[in-house]
Amino acid sequence: MSDGLAHEESIFINFRRYVTDPKEHGFRWVDIKRFRSSVESVDDRGLLAALIGHEQFRDDYAGGGVLPDGRRHGPYWLRLITPDLFEPIARGKAAHTLREWVDPCWEVPTELEADLRREVFACLAGADGLYYLSELGEEAIHDWGRVHGSFHEFVLIDRSAWRITLIVAADD
Repeated sequence: MSDGLAHEESIFINFRRYVTDPKEHGFRWVDIKRFRSSVESVDDRGLLAALIGHEQFRDDYAGGGVLPDGRRHGPYWLRLITPDLFEPIARGKAAHTLREWVDPCWEVPTELEADLRREVFACLAGADGLYYLSELGEEAIHDWGRVHGSFHEFVLIDRSAWRITLIVAADD
């Protein structure tokens, strides 16, 4: 447990599992991490700070996984990510951003669509607070951070369930 957050589960949706030809958007994936909050009185910025400080946030999303002393988060240097960089986002805009990323040029396989609805879009619908990690700029990209073609990060806060969900949708 880190600052009142306990990691509950991680779910990885690899598009490669749903397609026969890996070139057919097989390099896209969604990583979902769910946390339980034990602190009721913390505001959203406090919850975002706790999430950033949690060991599970130290993930480079490029095969290295979570490292206890990790210095990278996705394409960015971890030390440069602050709660203020997470902008509130409307539910519809968040869903639209994800939908545009998922299916711009192909027909989404039925099983993948079902998994995305259950694990991603249902969470969006139930969240009280939705945040999107804004673009940090060139100076924040770490030494090999360009491995991701696209990188979308959302934090969903569901106060009724005391749950925070981190959703990273990317391709490499």
